[in-house]
Amino acid sequence: MNEAVRFQGASRYVLDDELARIVNVSIALEMPLLLKGEPGTGKTMLAHAIAEALAMPLIVLNVKSSMKLVDALYQYDTLTRLNDSRFGDSRRDVSRIEDYIRMGKIGQAFTAERRTVLLIDEIDKADTDFQDDMLDVLDQMSFDIIEIDKTIRARHRPVILITSNAKKDLSDPFLGRCNFHHIAFPDPEMMRRIVAVHFPDLDRRLLEQAVAAFYRLRRIEGIEKRPATRELLNWIRALQADPDFRPRDLERGEPPFLGVLFKKSQDFLRAREATSGRRP
Repeated sequence: MNEAVRFQGASRYVLDDELARIVNVSIALEMPLLLKGEPGTGKTMLAHAIAEALAMPLIVLNVKSSMKLVDALYQYDTLTRLNDSRFGDSRRDVSRIEDYIRMGKIGQAFTAERRTVLLIDEIDKADTDFQDDMLDVLDQMSFDIIEIDKTIRARHRPVILITSNAKKDLSDPFLGRCNFHHIAFPDPEMMRRIVAVHFPDLDRRLLEQAVAAFYRLRRIEGIEKRPATRELLNWIRALQADPDFRPRDLERGEPPFLGVLFKKSQDFLRAREATSGRRP
């Protein structure tokens, strides 16, 4: 494997060995890596970490349910061209359609002067045709701009990560053309390592109590959106910012700032009732 593009982690991303291996295999095989896992497991942040570690620009395509593949490739700005033809500077040649072509996120990754990391975030929001046609483009590393009869070919094959929250099944052809890894939610020991990276000077007692309370709160029955790593980190920031907070509040099972952890009204109320000793 090419050591120059070997990923071994980043300054603020805790990496386990299995994930590191599949990332490096995907880079070596030049295959997209499909990542699944519940929100908060670090799927999106992995792309940021790879870009940081390998000193590559990061390009992010946030997939929307209404998105068409051409939007991710390029846009033809017909409105600006029309306005220029009617009101624009007469020195601008509106017959040059290529001047009105703007690259989408995949187009930007293909035309970049340097190799990039391309993150295609939440692919499960798109329909099956979008998914399969997109992988055709990524396989061929090229696409056509029909308005100017031009083929765009990738200068450098990007490192491609694709995330899915498993809200919709992906097609078999799509799955067959990707490497796959499921990122499990961190166990308490891994979570302590993650917290320590973000808070290297955190009091050990607070670290232990906050992590233990966090996992107790995640186990409350009936919670629709369980707090994830991001919420835990923000919660610790809130605890540190409160001059009246004491770690013994967590030991007594009286966690403050539940609204930092639970963002839905019913989840918040259920957590508050559970921690106050009443059945929800």
